Amino acid sequence: MFRVKRLSTDLVLPGVVALCSVAAAILMVHNVAFLTQAERFVGDLRIATLLPPEPQEPDIVIAAINEDTLKLFPYRSPVDRGFLANLLKVLEQRHPRAVAVDVLFDQATEPEKDAALRQTIADLKVPLAVSYTSNPEIVDDRQLKYLDAFVPPGRRVAAEIASDGFGTARWILPSVRQRDGTVLPSFARGVLEKIGIATPATQPEMVWHGRPDAKTAPFRVFPAHLVPMLPADWIKDKIVLVGEVVSLTDRHRTPFASVYSGTEGDLPGIVIHANAVSQLLHHVPPRNPGLWAEVLLALAMAGLGAVLGAVPMAIAKRMGVAVLGFAALWGGAGALFWFTGTSLVLISPTIAGALSIWGTDTVTGRQARRQREFIQSAFSRYVSPKVVDQLVSDPTRLSLEGEAREMTFLFTDLEGFTTLSEKVDSRALAQMLNAYLDGVCAAILSLDGTVDKFIGDAVFAIFNAPADQPDHAERGVRCALAIDRFSETFRAEQHAKGIPLGVTRIGVHSGRAVVGNFGSHSRMQYTALGDTVNTASRLEGVNKVFGTRMCVSESTRTHVSDIAFRPIAVIVPKGKSEPLGIYEPLDEERANSPYVMRYMEAYAMAEQRDPRALGLFEELHAMHPEDKCVALHVERLREEGNAGVEMVMHEK
Repeated sequence: MFRVKRLSTDLVLPGVVALCSVAAAILMVHNVAFLTQAERFVGDLRIATLLPPEPQEPDIVIAAINEDTLKLFPYRSPVDRGFLANLLKVLEQRHPRAVAVDVLFDQATEPEKDAALRQTIADLKVPLAVSYTSNPEIVDDRQLKYLDAFVPPGRRVAAEIASDGFGTARWILPSVRQRDGTVLPSFARGVLEKIGIATPATQPEMVWHGRPDAKTAPFRVFPAHLVPMLPADWIKDKIVLVGEVVSLTDRHRTPFASVYSGTEGDLPGIVIHANAVSQLLHHVPPRNPGLWAEVLLALAMAGLGAVLGAVPMAIAKRMGVAVLGFAALWGGAGALFWFTGTSLVLISPTIAGALSIWGTDTVTGRQARRQREFIQSAFSRYVSPKVVDQLVSDPTRLSLEGEAREMTFLFTDLEGFTTLSEKVDSRALAQMLNAYLDGVCAAILSLDGTVDKFIGDAVFAIFNAPADQPDHAERGVRCALAIDRFSETFRAEQHAKGIPLGVTRIGVHSGRAVVGNFGSHSRMQYTALGDTVNTASRLEGVNKVFGTRMCVSESTRTHVSDIAFRPIAVIVPKGKSEPLGIYEPLDEERANSPYVMRYMEAYAMAEQRDPRALGLFEELHAMHPEDKCVALHVERLREEGNAGVEMVMHEK
């Protein structure tokens, strides 16, 4: 019953956090100006860099009043009215579907030309729309009076472009209310109304028309002064938009300005109107699927965040998975936009995922924090800080309930310490022993071993527990060499003080054992249990027989490639039936000495039961009579019937 309740809690809490994260993220993005603009900026970047290629718009052309056109007139502004009158007449002769002029006629120029254009606008037989506005920020009362007289009410369309707070053109206006209370359709809707195409009175987001390729514009643009020279088929049945395309006049910031500056980012009003007319003409839906897609995407990211926040894992791994998830979201959205033109909202799902990770970790992290505190208190005294940090960051690497795993075990013991303790002052003995154990532990911790326990002057260490160490066998042997170097130096220092400290004997063995927390409810200890541990302890004692300071089993030796060894013997420990090869690790200088090389030759002969092995061992014994290992082989091989390197141990 408890487990069912716990499981329910474990599932419900992250779910609640995820839902709250989604709601908070969407509310933030839609109501906090900075986040709203950030989402728009991300969308603008996609438009500027990943806008899908499209065929050039076939139904709309732009007659551009450009710099070359303006050079034909004695003044740049207002645009020559006589020229515009002739242009409209030429267009009418080419039978366009409709003509729309985005030029504001709010002031007088040359009377004859003004009259000619006014009459042309009134008499033109093709559907005609002309920009109009009563916005006091654009025209004053005098200008408005002139504009009202110049453009007949039936020809008027609203000139305004819908932009956000930063002046970026974003939407297609449905209509604009004028000062006198009348409502004019927007430029794009008004043009289409002239040719009988009804459009919904909504304000959709602008869908910018893509280029066919890098060198081709989305719309066909002809210099206005060259229109009379163009083939009639280029104009026939097209919607013709007339407007200025110059550097400093009637330009508006667009999403392309997020990447491009100057004229590539700020587009002429007539080009913006062309995009709007094209979108409404072909009933192109907005690229953003809407709120439902935003909610689903935010739910997906919040769900991922809840899983990451609830599942125990290392912080680095959690952040790595989170980064991969967010990268997949953003990269996938970019790919989706490029291939389909669908623009997904990204800021709110990202915030939802981040909030969910943080929130889930907060509400479910109490147990994890307790676990980290336990690990730090339980292991910091006998495990290296690096290993403690690994366990704290990833508690899943630790099992306190007991698990079987391959490990390397190291035992040390001081020769003759009991006798020494009877001869040395207790205070001096305690100081010396603490200094000795500090040095031994420093060597163990330097290789990220676990100091399992002290047994008087003896130390038991484990490698590959509690943290994973694939190279645990090599760590164990290197640790033995480090302890041996320290112990010999420490022993010489004590001898100089008159304290006859004995040698440190070390046994190293690798194998499978059970490790975990064992003991009573009142007293628990993290340790390893099993026959493999006993074998490691016995190898420490084997040193007494062979006169060595370090003894490494074959099961450890086979996993170490960068350390030299000399074989000692093949023994059958007391109470065992399986033989076990044992080795002495060597430093590089000793391993390359002629004596050790001769020893290796003699040992190889003994392994092959070659009678000549005795002679070689006798020569070695003569060279170094203090080498008890060689002396033992000489003694055994001299006995009748003895050959090989096998020995049965009669003591533990």
